[in-house]
Amino acid sequence: MAVILPDVSDLSRKVLDEVERAIVGKRDVLEMIMASILAGGHVLLEDFPGLGKTLIARSFAAVLGLDFKRIQFTPDLLPGDITGGYIFNRGENRFDLRRGPVFANILLADEINRASPKTQSALLEAMQEGQVTLEGETLPLPDPFLVLATQNPIEYEGTFPLPEAQLDRFMLKLSVGYPGVDEEKEILHRRGQRRQDEVTLAQVVDAGTLREMRRTIEDVHVDDDLETYIAAIVHETRKDRRVAVGASPRGSLAFLKMARAHAVLQGRDFVLPDDIKRFGGAVLSHRIILQPEYWMASRVTDDVIRDVLEKVPVPVIVER
Repeated sequence: MAVILPDVSDLSRKVLDEVERAIVGKRDVLEMIMASILAGGHVLLEDFPGLGKTLIARSFAAVLGLDFKRIQFTPDLLPGDITGGYIFNRGENRFDLRRGPVFANILLADEINRASPKTQSALLEAMQEGQVTLEGETLPLPDPFLVLATQNPIEYEGTFPLPEAQLDRFMLKLSVGYPGVDEEKEILHRRGQRRQDEVTLAQVVDAGTLREMRRTIEDVHVDDDLETYIAAIVHETRKDRRVAVGASPRGSLAFLKMARAHAVLQGRDFVLPDDIKRFGGAVLSHRIILQPEYWMASRVTDDVIRDVLEKVPVPVIVER
């Protein structure tokens, strides 16, 4: 069916309202993830255990009507455990393809940094190209395809840090954060009312509708001055003396896509500077490599991003 911009805004709000039946008090994070889904980007969730990261992924999959698979990353996980491979069929005397869990609409890569670099690299082609190559044969992944990855920010023993090439393929890096007292009380209250752990959520859209919603996002207007603003922000990260490697052009594209998606969530068909600034930390934090002398200093990356956003002049855009 044809989907216009007001439809995307309305359907997205319904999706978020339904997901909020399972996730309490995290509307801001959910909106960012929804915008990333509309923009076609992958999300890295870095936070402590027990804050609902897996539940967020499962909830979005249910409400969006998408196929969901989960992989628990461990040191002994092999690339074939993700992508699958060809298995010899003795009865038919041939090799049959066994598709791995990567062949899903939403793939939850749980504790992704616990697997070896060889295994982590199995996702590179999938995340960038939307395809997997097995024995020289290229197989397309389901459309839409989204990776939601998690990692623990404090437990590094027995882990393998994600390489920069893979980090750059995540459109956003987000933190869920602890709930407040009232929010945690609401979680307990809802659990008591349900009388079970599982939350049954209603499907709002399906894969076909989501594809149309994504195509409609391309109609959102971005002023030339805002494109210059995005380029200036990303370029400034490469000039900061505390930064060894700044954000890549993939970061600029992430700003553009996220700003369009957020504008639609706000019911607009044009982008404002605030749509860009909102995602400064989420888009840039995992794309900046600091100079070695700052590796052990806390929050330097946040300081760099704040200084960059303050330094670059904000264009004045008149609402149409």
